[in-house]
Amino acid sequence: MNGDRAFIEQYLSEFDPGVDVQKVAVVLFPAQVHIGLLGQKLSGSKIQLGAQNVASQESGAFTGEVSAEMLADMQCSYALVGHSERRSIFGESIQETVDKVGRLIEKKIVPVLCVGETLQERDSGLAEETVAAQLNAVLSAFDEESLATLVVAYEPVWAIGTGKTATPEIAQSMHAFIRQLIAKRSVGLAESCSLLYGGSVNAENASQLLAQKDIDGCLVGGASLKVKDFTEICETVG
Repeated sequence: MNGDRAFIEQYLSEFDPGVDVQKVAVVLFPAQVHIGLLGQKLSGSKIQLGAQNVASQESGAFTGEVSAEMLADMQCSYALVGHSERRSIFGESIQETVDKVGRLIEKKIVPVLCVGETLQERDSGLAEETVAAQLNAVLSAFDEESLATLVVAYEPVWAIGTGKTATPEIAQSMHAFIRQLIAKRSVGLAESCSLLYGGSVNAENASQLLAQKDIDGCLVGGASLKVKDFTEICETVG
């Protein structure tokens, strides 16, 4: 929940990801109220547009919600689902997350499913169990064809906005576990699914994280608000 019209215009006047966007997907996820403006500014660009959230309902009397159909109408290609802040602050359940993924699949919007554990869950030895519950609920709800575009973002809750980052080894271990879970559903899906790391990613640690075998990209939070830092991360991915 950052920025205003002036910020967006200034940001886009300076932002050049510096990568081959045919090979590397660069997606900006603005606050919902700025989707239309950003969509206009990105028209004709290879940089893609995403949403931070989507309603679990198709349409109707749900004041304040934004449906998948509305996002598709605004040319959104991606949408975050199950971000830790949606789960912890707004009480989003696993079933609600599953429903949101379904709405996005119906409208051919790529779901970026966020999964991750709290510090208490990690310290209690429940990190993998927590992530498995969040991920398996989605994997079991849809057929392989529907899941073909699914992107999974591992975001250890204890490393979001705290300045703490999972070590490359910790991140790789969980990413490998996630890919193994997906492989139980479909080996082909596990091989093609993009796995992102999110959790205090910055220009300094991105290269070490991306050097790991099962980390395909980054879900960047606070560092993305700084054009220079985000550009450097994009170049690292590329």
